[in-house]
Amino acid sequence: VQLQASGGGLVQPGGSLRFSCAAPGYPFGRDTIGWFRQAPGKEREGISCISGINGRKQYADSVKGRFTFSKDNAMNTVFLQMNSLVVDDTAVYYCATGKTRFGCSFVPSDYENWGRGTQVTVSS
Repeated sequence: VQLQASGGGLVQPGGSLRFSCAAPGYPFGRDTIGWFRQAPGKEREGISCISGINGRKQYADSVKGRFTFSKDNAMNTVFLQMNSLVVDDTAVYYCATGKTRFGCSFVPSDYENWGRGTQVTVSS
């Protein structure tokens, strides 16, 4: 599965961005999908995921209330809406499909098929 991620960029604190992650020609809708980010010098951090088996979403405490995960199954695309961005959100962001449809986690090794990382820089 080839994942195509887009939507990064430079934004001021308090601003918004929307990421998309597409899988052209692949039935994305039943997969567990995760969003991760990695800041310089830090480990890859899971920030949101959706379970393939029941559609349940999870958010890391660091983004809860600010980020929203959504899916468009018809378009084989998932989205991560990021609002109220802060400097600590600066990182390279990734989407990935889970190795299993059952539940979702923030553990990178539970995922395969990683999209290309996209830089987000929050700075004034």
